[in-house]
Amino acid sequence: MDFFSDALILSRLQFAFKALFHIVWPIMGIGLSIWIFLMEWLWLKRQDLFYYRQARFWTKLFILNFAMGVVTGIPLSFEFGTNWARFAAERGGFIGELIGIEATTAFMLESAFLGIMVWGWKRLPPGLHLFSTGMVALGSTISAFWIMSANSWMQTPAGVVFNDGHYVVTDYFQAIFNPDFLTAFLHMYLACLETTVFVVGGISAWYLLRQQHTDFFLRSFKMAVIAAFALAFLQVVQGDFSGKAVAKHQPAKLGAIEAHWDTNPPGEGASWILAAWPNPEQGRNDWAIEIPHVLSLILTYNPTGTVIGLNEFAKEDIPPIVVPFYAFRVMFSIGFALMFLMLWSAWLWYKGGLDKDALVKNRWFLYAWMLAGPAAYLAVEAGWIVREMGRQPWIIQGIMRTRDAVSQLPAEHVALTFSAYVIGYSVLFMIFIYVAARIIARGPDLESPAATVGHAASSRRGVKND
Repeated sequence: MDFFSDALILSRLQFAFKALFHIVWPIMGIGLSIWIFLMEWLWLKRQDLFYYRQARFWTKLFILNFAMGVVTGIPLSFEFGTNWARFAAERGGFIGELIGIEATTAFMLESAFLGIMVWGWKRLPPGLHLFSTGMVALGSTISAFWIMSANSWMQTPAGVVFNDGHYVVTDYFQAIFNPDFLTAFLHMYLACLETTVFVVGGISAWYLLRQQHTDFFLRSFKMAVIAAFALAFLQVVQGDFSGKAVAKHQPAKLGAIEAHWDTNPPGEGASWILAAWPNPEQGRNDWAIEIPHVLSLILTYNPTGTVIGLNEFAKEDIPPIVVPFYAFRVMFSIGFALMFLMLWSAWLWYKGGLDKDALVKNRWFLYAWMLAGPAAYLAVEAGWIVREMGRQPWIIQGIMRTRDAVSQLPAEHVALTFSAYVIGYSVLFMIFIYVAARIIARGPDLESPAATVGHAASSRRGVKND
């Protein structure tokens, strides 16, 4: 089959490209809004200009990130009506409800208070401005709640009955809080927070490496280390819970993630495969490097626990194997690499290696932190590839196949719009890099007095420009 003449494949690639590009911005939107809120709260609590200037500096990057999220998110929503019209018409009513709720609650809340947060410093009492910042952070969190609920419902549909192409919601609570939702939401939310603190720490490390504003960014770096230490370990634990949830509710996806073909017989443990080359036609791996019993131990806490294999399912219901298998290992490896970085950071701190004079000389350590932010983004992207490709061939698990959901469009039309999105989003990304680089190169404003607290804050401990 000619690749460029298949409207289904092109539509899937177009949606995947737009989704993977868009998700970059909500990650920082959620995490950075909470970081800014905490900085502003600490400023009001301690009346230390450092926290005020932290809030103002990171707000600049947040605004840029928010704009990119809006520009790339709206076309993604339209995709349901353009390329996936059959899904929207026949099975997408509940998804449309949740997306509508997200737009009218979370997005509107975030957008309404964003202007107050940005331009209200000299116009509002400090407590009211803090409230506005909190509403922006709350809006981003609520947005993640509804989006993850919608996506989780497609993974494990519940609370809805379909009859002759029509759906009826029988239980909104079950539909919203479907079996996949809680673990998926927590996993994604922790990923947003973790990625954000690694980006904050990485940018701070860049300034420290260049020995610019070292007093200011040494403090933000240490705060990022503390937050990342807790989040990295929490994410590993939550990832374990997520894996067990997949094994319970989506065993075919679990089989694809682990290239596990045959259900292990009683008394024999399932091996955990480090690397392999799956052969879907023959229902086996052509070669594999594996550790005996470990998969059973991880998933069941029993070295001989039963793990369902892919050969238990009809061939047409088996997901793609190679990409989810290796994407999961990319996510897994980065997660443990970030945890190792936190152990390294804790050890250096204990040895006094995070003092200013010692830290600026430890260039490899700072380089590692600069790489941690992009690595965390890569882990999130790999995780979403696992999540979405592992659900195939279903757009709604067990209810509607992806091939039955695509719009009846000429392949050349989809190829044209796909090409246009690739070009347009590439230009947007270059604009983002240019503007972000200018913000970072300009650095924080360490001279201006506080905008709203007045002499009480400006007379206390400030941070001098060094």
